[in-house]
Amino acid sequence: MRPFTKHTGLVALMDRSNVDTDQIIPKQFLKRIERTGFGEFLFFDWRYRDDGTDNPDFELNQPRYRGASILVARKNFGCGSSREHAPWALEQYGFRAILAESFADIFFNNCFKNGMLPIRLGEAVIDDLFARVAASPGCELTVDLQTRTITGPEGLKIAFEVDDFRRHCLLNGLDDIGLTLAHEDKITAYEKAESTIRR
Repeated sequence: MRPFTKHTGLVALMDRSNVDTDQIIPKQFLKRIERTGFGEFLFFDWRYRDDGTDNPDFELNQPRYRGASILVARKNFGCGSSREHAPWALEQYGFRAILAESFADIFFNNCFKNGMLPIRLGEAVIDDLFARVAASPGCELTVDLQTRTITGPEGLKIAFEVDDFRRHCLLNGLDDIGLTLAHEDKITAYEKAESTIRR
């Protein structure tokens, strides 16, 4: 898993509440056996028309948001089914951080396990970010997990909270497998001891 320490990127706005995982990555793409290649199907039903061409009315298809890596959304982002493919698709599309008023719990947890930082911010703070970004095409923010701050133009500085354990895992690029392998020496010692007892 890629570590997340400090990231500066273009910001995209998604002025929608209750964005569910069925829209983030539609069910027909869950049959894929690979864990990669989901970025091209992100928000598929919103991004594309029935004939396969880009839907110009969809936020992420606007030229000003091309290459965005920070997403600002509204409340209850990632609700619906618990599919882990949703954070895969967002991360593989290019997003490293998502700022929203609230997240569905399972989606929130899955983001951390897949190298992406979800940040909960108050409604007034999100409103302010929407206004700032809308007024400034090309607006970039810096998300610093080490200092737990978001900084931007005109002296913008926002503090955010993140659980210490999740922060440690992201800073060090540790998913569940990585956490287990960090104790590889103890696991090996235990297995040797067990094999000796069984003899």
